[in-house]
Amino acid sequence: MNIGSVSCVATLRMNTWIQAHSILLLSGLGVLGLVTFVGSLIALPILIARLPVDHFIVDRARVRPWRSSHPVRSTVLLCLRNLLGVVLIAGGLLMLVLPGQGILTIVIGLLMIDVPKKRAFQACVLAWKPVNRGINWMRRKAHQPEFMLRA
Repeated sequence: MNIGSVSCVATLRMNTWIQAHSILLLSGLGVLGLVTFVGSLIALPILIARLPVDHFIVDRARVRPWRSSHPVRSTVLLCLRNLLGVVLIAGGLLMLVLPGQGILTIVIGLLMIDVPKKRAFQACVLAWKPVNRGINWMRRKAHQPEFMLRA
């Protein structure tokens, strides 16, 4: 038996399983999409309102209080945060074709992970007028001052 025939058999089995469980898959994905949509509508304004006014101009790498405590704990927290960011990016990519706010979820995931030039990306996104207006509108609704941005 060669590799091509094994691949065909596996694909056939997968298609058969998907057809047999299509209602379960569609309802599960629909519920997941609805939960993430409603969850992001609730969580996003709360998160934006809780960020400090100078969040996008202060170098947060030096402000993290948990970094100085225990190196193992800080490494575990950093790994968990990056893992959550990657999961959000993957979920956002899925939500581009499924119900949900895919682009928003991808952006939140990108903002969570530690990558080079993350601050430049944040500044670019916030400099975009529709994003700036929307974020500051949410902050005004929560009785918080608008974000300070670099000139």
